[in-house]
Amino acid sequence: MTNRFEAVIFDWAGTTVDYGCFAPVRAFQEAFREFGIDPTMAETRKPMGMLKHDHINTMLHMERIARAWEDEHGHAPTDKDVDDVYAHFEPKLLSILDNYADPKPGVLDAVAALRGAGLKIGSTTGYTDKMMDIVVPKAKENGYAPDFWISPDGTNGFGRPYPYMIFRNLEQLGVSSVHAAAKVGDTLSDIREGRNAGVFTIGVVEGSSQLALSEEEFEALTEAEKAEARAKARAAFTEAGADAVIDTMAELPTLLSQIA
Repeated sequence: MTNRFEAVIFDWAGTTVDYGCFAPVRAFQEAFREFGIDPTMAETRKPMGMLKHDHINTMLHMERIARAWEDEHGHAPTDKDVDDVYAHFEPKLLSILDNYADPKPGVLDAVAALRGAGLKIGSTTGYTDKMMDIVVPKAKENGYAPDFWISPDGTNGFGRPYPYMIFRNLEQLGVSSVHAAAKVGDTLSDIREGRNAGVFTIGVVEGSSQLALSEEEFEALTEAEKAEARAKARAAFTEAGADAVIDTMAELPTLLSQIA
């Protein structure tokens, strides 16, 4: 493998664990429904990758949801409303996270290959420390344990698309330059985070929040439908500024070895 890269920094849900990134989607939708709002899958997933409080704030200020909120509650969404929805969201997510920490197909082999080539493994997330305290040990039981992880709690609440979580990874892992690191993620927020940090940024398609399909749903598609779904996700990552896009994690070691 090329010696350009010293570390790879992964996202968590939808990238390394939780195929399709369904844990937060389920919790977001259930929390909003408790306030009389039924968000669509597209609305729920659009801010995916952000700090979860910021995600709710973004959803509440989407035009359709904001109108629905005003119709339901008699006023435009406020900061207190964001806090109230989050107060319902967090316990819902915490109660199910341990069921969504299985590594995605190809992740363990890819990480082993990267480590075998001398690369360090870092990670960033849109989860909070409290959420990661559930996910990290469960993922480790299942065979996945990065060398370092950090949540927006460790960067004064500045999550994606701010670059600070990546910078903390570079510092903790002892990476010599932003040019010696790659960021891999499954959302447009991941791509923006990587771009803002100046690292080589890669979108992963299958099992991503961007693709928005469970493994069973994806495998049930025809080959033509799979190709169309992949192409749509790839185009979104590319438009967001990804330096490269891979279909599966199995492609990552080869991709990095080919980059001079």
